[in-house]
Amino acid sequence: MSMKPQIPAPAHTLADSMLARRFGKETANYFSSSPINRLSFLRSEHPFLSAALKHPSTQFVLLNNLAPLTRSPSEPYYAKYDELHKLISRDFFDQPEEDFIKSFDSRKTYPTLIFLGMDESRKEGSMTWKIYSGVPFFAVDVTPRGSEAQQTAAKNVISAMEEKGLSFFQTRIVTTFTPDDAAIYAQARALNDWNNRNTFCGTCGNPTLSVNAGTKRACPPTDAARTAQGLPEKRPECNTRTTISNLSFPRTDPTIIVAVVSADGKRILLGRSKRFPPKWYSTLAGFIEPAESIEDAVRREVWEEAGVTLARVVIHSSQPWPYPANLMIGAIAQCSDAAHEKIHLEHDPELEDAKWFDIEEVEEALRIGTSDLSGAAPPDYKGGLRLPPATAIANQLIQSAISADYFQAEKSKM
Repeated sequence: MSMKPQIPAPAHTLADSMLARRFGKETANYFSSSPINRLSFLRSEHPFLSAALKHPSTQFVLLNNLAPLTRSPSEPYYAKYDELHKLISRDFFDQPEEDFIKSFDSRKTYPTLIFLGMDESRKEGSMTWKIYSGVPFFAVDVTPRGSEAQQTAAKNVISAMEEKGLSFFQTRIVTTFTPDDAAIYAQARALNDWNNRNTFCGTCGNPTLSVNAGTKRACPPTDAARTAQGLPEKRPECNTRTTISNLSFPRTDPTIIVAVVSADGKRILLGRSKRFPPKWYSTLAGFIEPAESIEDAVRREVWEEAGVTLARVVIHSSQPWPYPANLMIGAIAQCSDAAHEKIHLEHDPELEDAKWFDIEEVEEALRIGTSDLSGAAPPDYKGGLRLPPATAIANQLIQSAISADYFQAEKSKM
């Protein structure tokens, strides 16, 4: 199997429409366009979840300290329930969620189990529930933690997988999976990491409980463990139980990332931090702050980091980035005149350098000088500018920013 990653190409990006003709083809970035229908409204339907958990077609993404189980760096391994039955009880979802919360006992621990959804494109041997049919997917945290029995079961699962020649892929960022596998992994990793970070209530500090098939956390009103300490089973009042619901929802952090074009359209502004490899530059990025629009965040970040003042900002595409839970909102922006293009790095010292690069140099780097941060330069690279790989939204933004077709499609907006 080729180690070169691909970019998603869902059918809707190829469909003709008035919007597509006016604004151009939609860009689908790596980690997006999952083949899974999340079916979020079934996450509280425990009879469905119980049937899905035990169905022979169901596939499980296994994570050990967030590292996915793989056959090779380019191929994840999807486990079956029989390989996990000692860790995940068959009756995991047999109790209604309301009763599960009422019977909460913080002395009991469970592995994080997350329902990801169903792949409805796969029909052979699949599961049918009401009008929905497909292969169910779950994510399971097999990191040895929790009670001694849970840790032992998790270690046994890990050992059994490793005996099959499988391994947990230890890398900072996964960019070698196919687009479908990458999107499934991104969802599994982000939700698993969020569960791990929110085992205590942010309001009252008491232990929380994973509910809604791993996509929410409750602060239960009672805890049977308190009686062993001579305390009332009912926990102190907590504001998270008196608002709309007693649930905590997963967090996503919106982040802007932008390819900046000069006023004459002949140059691209790129920056680099100290941790980048030699000659490696990228687009500018930063977090969106409260009460700030995407466009305002783009202008603020570019001015703070590079001193450049922007005019028009156009939202291009977005990319989920599960490290741990960012949503990269990509934009293309342009300066109005040369007076606003002067680079000044003394506002925010985040960047080591920022430069305007001619389109020709950027085009050359896109051809022979792309790699991820930890990767070596490509074999054809002979020196000069290096850029992020196609799996990064930065690459897609740069490609569009130097494309005459993009500017023609967007000229009414620019």
